[in-house]
Amino acid sequence: MEQTITQKILARAANRKFVDAGENVWLNVDILLTHDVCGPPTFDIFKEEFGPDAKVWDTEKIVVLPDHYIFTANEHAHRNIDLLRQFAKEQNLPNYYDVGTNRYKGVCHVALAEEGFNLPGTVLFGTDSHTCTSGAFGMFGTGIGNTDAAFILGTGKLWEKVPESMKFTFDGEMPEYLTAKDLILQILGDIGTDGATYRAMEFDGEAVFSLPMEERMTLTNMAIEAGGMNGIIAADSITEAYVKSKTSKPYEIFQSDPGARYHSKYRYNVRELEPVVAQPHSPENRATVRSVQGTKITKSYIGSCTGGKLEDFRMAAKILKGKKVSVLTNIVPATVKVMQDLECEQYQGETLKSIFENAGCSIALPSCAACLGGPADTVGRSVDNDVVVSTTNRNFPGRMGSKHAGVYLASPLTAAASAVTGKLTDPRDFL
Repeated sequence: MEQTITQKILARAANRKFVDAGENVWLNVDILLTHDVCGPPTFDIFKEEFGPDAKVWDTEKIVVLPDHYIFTANEHAHRNIDLLRQFAKEQNLPNYYDVGTNRYKGVCHVALAEEGFNLPGTVLFGTDSHTCTSGAFGMFGTGIGNTDAAFILGTGKLWEKVPESMKFTFDGEMPEYLTAKDLILQILGDIGTDGATYRAMEFDGEAVFSLPMEERMTLTNMAIEAGGMNGIIAADSITEAYVKSKTSKPYEIFQSDPGARYHSKYRYNVRELEPVVAQPHSPENRATVRSVQGTKITKSYIGSCTGGKLEDFRMAAKILKGKKVSVLTNIVPATVKVMQDLECEQYQGETLKSIFENAGCSIALPSCAACLGGPADTVGRSVDNDVVVSTTNRNFPGRMGSKHAGVYLASPLTAAASAVTGKLTDPRDFL
């Protein structure tokens, strides 16, 4: 029987040769991820269900990456970190990356990749909807609730329904003004925020496989914005080179069979696509940048798991080199490693950090920061009547702070170009 890549990976996790879309199966979990927002309630449920002295199923397979509400004076946020610390100590968890120590990493989805937890062919569940980011590595990654996570903590297993797959093929050579963010916003405009509900979104085609790993992560990251269960890109030589640079753990590569059944297929030629934004207040509210060009903004925000990777900052630096921003512009590296890379990575003889500083941007400490609003002292948080152009992944009312702010989701190129002019600007005007 012919299967999609998602079916094959889930079949492996179920110790089966074949699983069919719509079928329910017990999966053996390779990695469970949690962070400071969902970790404490997950641990509470685990203790309620399995007993106060219960031990987790496998200490090596649990990764705890605090990242959401970190650099804040908020006492509730600090309390959550204390609870993570306590549980990690009780359970003797080696993969707890504590805040305020040299083990702190930053945003969990990017840190998972950096630390070698993303392995082709494996199954990752996380208490965060953007866990689908990891699907860029030819693996299955999806977000779950705290109760499911607590069950995995105790058993290492989860009962899941195998999703149908949708295929999105991008043909052609990527033009320099186009990014993965434009591709995924294009899809969201076409299928809407419920167009892939409980389905796998598989990305394919010459343009996709020409992308570096971090750009592929942007594509799979936003599968959830279409309601997708997971986003996935088959592993290739670029994937393998990245994985081998981070870990020596074994892995298995799967590909979709040529005759595999799909719910639907979409095909694009990247040469016919333009830079786009998602207008307030939904990721599906797509418009070409040209059609909204000139809309005044009050802030530009370049950061998050979707827009705070080194590749995102390379793109922003191309535009910001030798320029000055005319609105408050926050540069928020996703991880400590990305922050360090900004200091040594160069573009035209100048470090990225110095390009951003000379342009008048403010560089923040690595965390989720304003992407999820956060306490009042969170960097980059929107206030009433702000109009923000942002590389983040959601623009619902209140998502970045104030419910009375408008957020335009955009690529790092568009966010940087708009920062310079103070209004929404097509990056082709600068490239």
